[in-house]
Amino acid sequence: MTDDRDDIADQNNTARAEATLERVLSRAGTAVAEGATAHTDYDGDQFDREERAALRRVDNLSTELEDITEVEYRQLRLEKVVLAGQFSRGTYAEAEIGLRELAALAETAGSEVLDGVLQRRPHPDPATYLGQGKAKELADIVKAVGADTVVVNDDLAPSQRRALEDVVKVKVIDRTALILDIFAQHAKSREGKAQVELAQLEYLLPRLRGWGESMSRQAGGRVAAGAGIGSRGPGETKIELDRRRIRTRMAQLRRQIKGMAPAREVRRANRTALPNVAIVGYTNAGKSSLLNRVTGAGVLVENALFATLDPTVRRSSTPDGRAFTVSDTVGFVRDLPHQLVAAFASTLEEVAHADLMLHVVDASHPDPESQISAVREVLSDVPGADQVKEVLVLNKADIAEPETLLRLRARREPTIEVSALTGEGIDDLMELIARELPRPAIKIDLTVPYTRGDLVSEAHRHGEILSESHEADGTRLVALVDEALAARLQAAADAA
Repeated sequence: MTDDRDDIADQNNTARAEATLERVLSRAGTAVAEGATAHTDYDGDQFDREERAALRRVDNLSTELEDITEVEYRQLRLEKVVLAGQFSRGTYAEAEIGLRELAALAETAGSEVLDGVLQRRPHPDPATYLGQGKAKELADIVKAVGADTVVVNDDLAPSQRRALEDVVKVKVIDRTALILDIFAQHAKSREGKAQVELAQLEYLLPRLRGWGESMSRQAGGRVAAGAGIGSRGPGETKIELDRRRIRTRMAQLRRQIKGMAPAREVRRANRTALPNVAIVGYTNAGKSSLLNRVTGAGVLVENALFATLDPTVRRSSTPDGRAFTVSDTVGFVRDLPHQLVAAFASTLEEVAHADLMLHVVDASHPDPESQISAVREVLSDVPGADQVKEVLVLNKADIAEPETLLRLRARREPTIEVSALTGEGIDDLMELIARELPRPAIKIDLTVPYTRGDLVSEAHRHGEILSESHEADGTRLVALVDEALAARLQAAADAA
């Protein structure tokens, strides 16, 4: 009787896993499908989309492990992939969400998802990650569907990746390598490219492998065979040279990124006269669409993960006329590779210097709470980010489930529901920004000579005009401004 119950439980688990995979695969293509992204008049001409799409797919490329003779980092252009997922806790529904996200990542990198396996086990197998039986099943699937790459929804140890490759006979990519490849495709600025390359090299360093003589080490004294002079090895081997070159290049990149800091500080200092709003959130939550809606910036909008890497800063104004800047930042994801968090630390500084943080949440996602937690986990590593006031912007409210919206409204953080696509709630969001942004602290009541119209204009842009009248000797202003501008206005009034 016990055996019968165990067999029934195994059959139920198998059926659930197959149903989960079927739902995941039925959604394959949604991340990069042609025409999947809807645009508004605020999104501009989107000139970058064709250029990015041209780099996405390389036809008939195979990564089968037939003849590897070089220790090298081969740039990934994934084509036909099979997914492999594993979970020890939670439900199959939660596992499905993780596997669906992996499918979207693979599609964003330019691949076609063909099949997958999903396994529940207490902990990953230390040898092949999946275990011997499941690894052989995966090898059969790869051969049957003609895939050339396996993508694992976890971080693999170098030994696990090599052992799994030996079984499935095709290239095995873990989740971190997949995310790094997407970043490498999407980085455009000099700083962004340097940050991505640094993260790639940090990932690559412990994963170098060599074959044959390249693995030999220099022998010293009497070696195992009992010989001494004449038996020493060739000195520094190829794999050691590779490691040294990688460390040298990493040091150069760190110096380059550090050298870019003064220019970044100057740009930030030029904006300090204006309050700043930072947009943060999970990848593909709609941050760039919201930026375009609020500022009309026309930055790239795409229904893909990590479409935005390089930070964008644009200007807007509140309903009462006060100017402010809006910063769009890189999106986050569950278990974001620590190499990327470290490499993009300088970019994330924008959040710590903001006056208000708009945390954009995809309210139509099946599990928005886990996305909020993932974003908070990354922001916890950014010094000063916890001091910035946070507002949850529940985006895609037009297609969200009412139960999800009710759940999110009950959170302790202030929330607001919007749709960057339809414009619903944007006016309320602008009013909220106007209330939350700091107001100038110094009140002035003076007459500015007509020759200093530049100061009057600056007071309009950076201050809050309470009243304005034109008199015989100048413009009389009653306004709230910052300390520096108040001093310049007073000096102009005194000089008159």
